[in-house]
Amino acid sequence: MSRIYFDNAATTSLDPEVLSAMMPFLTEKFGNPSSVYSYGRETKLAIENARKSVAKILNANPGEIFFTSGGTESTNTAVNAAIRDLGCKHIITSPIEHHATLHTVEYLEHSGQAKLSYVKLTPNGHVDMEHLEELLAGSPDRTVVTLMHANNEIGNLLDIKAVGELCRKYDAIFHSDTVQTVGHYPFDLKNTYIHFLNGAGHKFHGPKGVGILYVNENIHIKPYLNGGSQERNMRAGTENLYGIVGFAKALEMATATYEKDSEYIKGLKTYMGGKLQELFPGISFNGDTYGNSLYTVLNVSFPRNEKSDMLLFSLDMAGICVSGGSACTSGATSISHVIKALNNGRPEELVPIRFSFSKHNTKEEVDTVVEKLKELA
Repeated sequence: MSRIYFDNAATTSLDPEVLSAMMPFLTEKFGNPSSVYSYGRETKLAIENARKSVAKILNANPGEIFFTSGGTESTNTAVNAAIRDLGCKHIITSPIEHHATLHTVEYLEHSGQAKLSYVKLTPNGHVDMEHLEELLAGSPDRTVVTLMHANNEIGNLLDIKAVGELCRKYDAIFHSDTVQTVGHYPFDLKNTYIHFLNGAGHKFHGPKGVGILYVNENIHIKPYLNGGSQERNMRAGTENLYGIVGFAKALEMATATYEKDSEYIKGLKTYMGGKLQELFPGISFNGDTYGNSLYTVLNVSFPRNEKSDMLLFSLDMAGICVSGGSACTSGATSISHVIKALNNGRPEELVPIRFSFSKHNTKEEVDTVVEKLKELA
């Protein structure tokens, strides 16, 4: 049975060209980047070249890019640093953030380190900008705003330039979880008011276990991990050398083909959305599906009944990989916190499915999945 993979928001396949770029550093170029002899110097150079490449693509300075283990570590580092090092006593976030953010801010509130506020959402899941300004204007303490650039479940996009300008107005620190958008959209960090931003290589056909944290050069924070002097004394531990090389290569490739790939993938999303609307009159879309939304994500709610209750399991048995929410809840039967927040207390009547696409998917695969859904839902 051939498999159809429509869960690219959870992770993507490693591109063979990325693997080829990584292979020398998995084999003969194995020196520790902190060593002074030639084996170490060549691997250190590879890391610094990767840093320069990433910085150029994001229009940042190389000194603002730090390599991490992924989005979760980057988010934890940024939010904790805002409280510990930058004088923030108030956190503003939304109820539909990734758990890497939500669990971090909840811990900081419960441990008495910061006050926590949740910004309201519009009916289709966007941040209510008026309420965000009210929260910022009414805060007696310095605030950190942590809002994701694109929601990983419903795909809604945040206007990070507009949020940045609000943060500038109220002297707030701004962190954005950009895991779903680095490698999928262009960035211009030199002309964006933002202090922290993160990315993860496995979301754009790079390796797992490697990410970045952008730290604006105008702020100074202490290390989150202590030990050696790696990453300019900011992130102790021997570097994930081949992961870093792979991250940069994947980002270079994604940037080179962004216009073509985004247009193609958006076409798949639109095509599938139209087919589903035509065949399943009872469905609804979650989020701002055809508006300000990721071109990779289509989140659909099917009316709950005996057949649809088993939809995720049945699709899996048919060789179709999708999820009910984020990767943390893939395969789980509980409704995600994002869908609960959007459906005003009636999420139990719905079976949400997230379909997320990559450049490797085809219209033929969409047709196959839609035909299978006709049987199963």
